[in-house]
Parts: sequence; structure tokens; C-alpha cells
Amino acid sequence: MHVHILGICGTFMGGIAAIARAAGHRVTGSDQNVYPPMSTQLAQLGIDVVQGFDAAQLDPAPDVVVVGNVMSRGKPVVEALLERSIPFVSGPEWLSRAVLHDRWVLAVAGTHGKTTTSSMLAHILDHAGLAPGFLIGGVPGNFDVSARLGNAPFFVIEADEYDTAFFDKRAKFVHYRPRTLVLNNLEFDHADIYPDLESIQRQFSHLLRIVPGSGLVVNNSADANLDNVIARGCWTPREGFASTGAAGARWSARLPGEDHSRFEVLFDGKPQATVQWSQLGAHNVDNALAAIAAARHAGVPVARAAEALAEFRGVKRRMELTGTAAGVSIYDDFAHHPTAIATTIDGLRRRIGKARLVAVLEARSNTMRMGVHKETLAPSLAAADAVFLFAPPDLGWDAGAVARQIGAKAATEPTIEALLARLGTEVRSGDHVLIMSNGGFGGLHGKLLAALKTRG
Repeated sequence: MHVHILGICGTFMGGIAAIARAAGHRVTGSDQNVYPPMSTQLAQLGIDVVQGFDAAQLDPAPDVVVVGNVMSRGKPVVEALLERSIPFVSGPEWLSRAVLHDRWVLAVAGTHGKTTTSSMLAHILDHAGLAPGFLIGGVPGNFDVSARLGNAPFFVIEADEYDTAFFDKRAKFVHYRPRTLVLNNLEFDHADIYPDLESIQRQFSHLLRIVPGSGLVVNNSADANLDNVIARGCWTPREGFASTGAAGARWSARLPGEDHSRFEVLFDGKPQATVQWSQLGAHNVDNALAAIAAARHAGVPVARAAEALAEFRGVKRRMELTGTAAGVSIYDDFAHHPTAIATTIDGLRRRIGKARLVAVLEARSNTMRMGVHKETLAPSLAAADAVFLFAPPDLGWDAGAVARQIGAKAATEPTIEALLARLGTEVRSGDHVLIMSNGGFGGLHGKLLAALKTRG
């Protein structure tokens, strides 16, 4: 079968492509604004990608077109698809029908930490010899691919609440029908889709309604917004987690070190295992507790899960050290919400101590570009020693006001070139430069490394 994927270079749709290819289908696709890691992954799979969304890519007609949620009415390929009555389906629905219908699905949902927790969980199951399938919104270091078909029965999926497609406005995660569900946390996000927090909570409530009574819900006990969702109805056993041991948390942690590189896992207050690993921050301890609990539901003992986490290599673009030049360390991180920005900075600070931390941010997500989080952005960046905000003319809100709120250590630049020049002048040996964006950021990471190498 010829499967053609529109919007193939998004992490989710790129994962669909990998799974379809592994299932024996001929796979092609199209997209624009292509950048690693997905472009690299597709090339390695031998999948042909057409630039742009013209109608000619439907000649000859594929057997089915899988439509990503980046697509909208008015694009030539979409109009041709509808006019010619070519079979089409959304990515989540294709996955549900073709793969998940007979699998034990372990889904990870929430505003923050989905990618990392999903990666941890897939790695734990794989380390235990279960060879799970997975589809993750990033590239786990232990696998170097974002998706694989894997062996039955287990399949780990990052369960996103974004809408499904232009013709299906339900949250993507309602298609997955998980048996094991992790709820990491819940904040307002995706302002281009949802008008308020209540509308997102309603979608999470819908998700809880389709988890079977024989399944398990692993929920963050320290999150009041999730408590609100659960209070609306939950028909499945629950195991709460919170590294701080919040009320109702059966899973907690004992944290002897400042950077949380070592912690003891507690269940009902009793020690189960000790994790010693390379990850940073209390937020990753919470992610680990959730992954351990979900893996235990699938039959993996806690001690085995702890062994696996000791070998966990993180996720590409999640506090990833991209290189060092002229004594300057440059990190790439996907953070695009004030809470994620603050926890990322805190995690790096705990590792580098008093060394100078330079934060560089591109407010690229739809929600950020709408200015929804502009009032909380300055506090999230305050712990950095220097802050640089990319403020292109079409940003839509005054990044300078955020910089002024932070103070003299913050500045804005209107172009990638100007930002690169500013960083090249101001960073110095011993600095740790944390570059945050949920896009390619104009290749800033590589350009800065190259510029620093010319210093000799």
C-alpha cells in the first residue's frame, strides 16, 4: 500500500512514517521548513519527501493520504485531495486502526515532560527485554529514532492534547485508548486551539473516560489542575506520584544530592530501589517516578526499572550538549513554556553551580507568539546570568518589555544574524549557553559553535 503523509516532518507524523515503513508500506510525504532531527531520520529510512503542498504530489494517487494537523483548507494539496475523493485519514486515527487496536498502550499525557517520560518508559520496557513499539515527540538517545513498530503487546505513545486534524477537532490522545495512562501535569497551553484551561481539562476528562477499569492511571499528586480533572470522574485504579511526597502520592523520592543525580524510589513510604543517572532536576525525578510506576503496571520490577534509568541517555533537544568551543558549552533545549523554561534553567544551574549561565530564547510556539505567557516569561528567565530574546518584527508583542522587566542582564535582537553577532561578542570561556526553541532557531546552535571556533 502507498501511504502519503502530509506534514511528514513533524515529530509525530515523522514517527507515523517510520512505523508505516516498518509495517511494509511504501511511504512518501511532503512538508516545508524541514530541519533535523526529523529530516535526518526520514532520509535514513529512505523516505522521499516533497517540498511544499502542491497538488501534483497526488499524481499518481496514493492508496491513502495521512493528514497532519499542520494542514488546512485552502492548501492546493488539500483541495485536490477532497476534489478527487482520495481516501484520507488523520495521523492518530491511522495509528489507532493500523497499530494500536490490539496493543497494550501506555500513554503519557500532560503539559510538560511527555517526551522525556515516554522515552524513559520505552527504554525501561526495552531494557527489560519487552521490545515495545513507541511513538515519541522527540528522539530518545537510547534509540536514535522517534518511533518504531516494536513487538506486541506493548506500545508507548506520547499523548498530545493538540487537535487531531482540520476535519477532526478532538484531542489527538482520545484515539489511543490507553490501558496505562500517565498524567504528568496540566497547565494552560495551545492558546491557538483552546480558549482557556477549562477547555483543556475537559479534553483530559474525555481521556480518562476511555481507560478501562483493569488499567492504571498514574497521576501527579501535586498538581491541582489534574485533581480537578480526576474529580470529574475516573473509573480506573490510580497511583499518584510526587517527588516531594505530596498528599495522595504513593510514589515519592528521597533526594540526597543537590543536582538530583541520585535518588531513592519510595512506594508507600518504603524504599524500593536507588537511581543514579545523568539527568538533571527535580522535574526529571518526577518523570522517572511516573515511568517506573507505568512500567511496573506492565510487569517490570522497580529494581529493573532503576537499572534501566542508570543507562538512560536523555532525549535529543532536551538539555542536549551540542558542542563546546573556546571554553563555551552550548546546549539545545525544546523549552517553550515559562514553567519548562524555569525548570530547565534550574536543572542546568544545579549541575554547573556558579558558572555563568546564558539563556537564549526563541518564542516560537503558537501560544508564545500570541503573547499568552509574556507576563510570566521574565520570572522564568530570572535565574540566568544573562538573557537574550529573539524578537523578530512579526512577533506580535513587545519582547523589550520582558527584557526590561528582567533588567540590565537581558537584551533583545531582531534577527538571527544580530543575535549571533551579539552572542559571539558577549559569551566568554566558562559560559554555559542554553538555547531554547521548539523549532530550528535558524541553525543558531551550529552557527554559534562555528563562530566560537574561529577564536582559536
